[in-house]
Amino acid sequence: MAEDELETPPGLEIRHDAERRHGERRTADRGTRNRRQRDRRLNTARGLLFSALAFAMPHQVKQLARDKLPSVAAPDAGPRVLVSIDSFIPVQPAHAYDDLIREAAAKYDLEPALIRSVIRMESGFDPFAVSRVGAMGLMQLMPAVAEEMGVKDPFDARQNIMGGARFLRNLLERHRGNLALTLASYNAGPGAVASYGNRVPPFKETRNYVKRITGWIADEREAG
Repeated sequence: MAEDELETPPGLEIRHDAERRHGERRTADRGTRNRRQRDRRLNTARGLLFSALAFAMPHQVKQLARDKLPSVAAPDAGPRVLVSIDSFIPVQPAHAYDDLIREAAAKYDLEPALIRSVIRMESGFDPFAVSRVGAMGLMQLMPAVAEEMGVKDPFDARQNIMGGARFLRNLLERHRGNLALTLASYNAGPGAVASYGNRVPPFKETRNYVKRITGWIADEREAG
């Protein structure tokens, strides 16, 4: 076939120098940068959306993710670990620290019910509670007591419970196992109890404190 008879394949048009497009193609704004930025924003938003939905509807989102999101595997990628949250069971505040309470009770030979009831009364199980006089954490340790009990961070749940349990053990030994005097000392201070002849001081707050905690302990003993 002669050279002048060669046909150009469809879709491939050969342009000579005079026919090439220069300025109109190279200078026109094709929106590539903006398009890429928009795509990145959309991908980020899509990822945040699926992350949020994963906590609310884990089963549905896993299937939706498989259907909608592209699967891209890196070449020569090693083993992959897939993690999913299938259920979420909230823990009631009253039982959030049960393991630490049992540990402290075993270490200082106390009833878990005593430690739990003091926490319930003192902070309502809020590890970051601070009173108007400066008591801190779950068992509302005063700075001097926290230091004496070896607590470096009163807002660390374990340190606070261990320090409070140790203080309760010291007070029980001081009052020869008398629970009412121990609780009164924890609330009003050992000095106040001593100043009233080693009796529960006639303070409404302290007497209510002792009454409520001893009642909660009795309830736990009965339930157990």
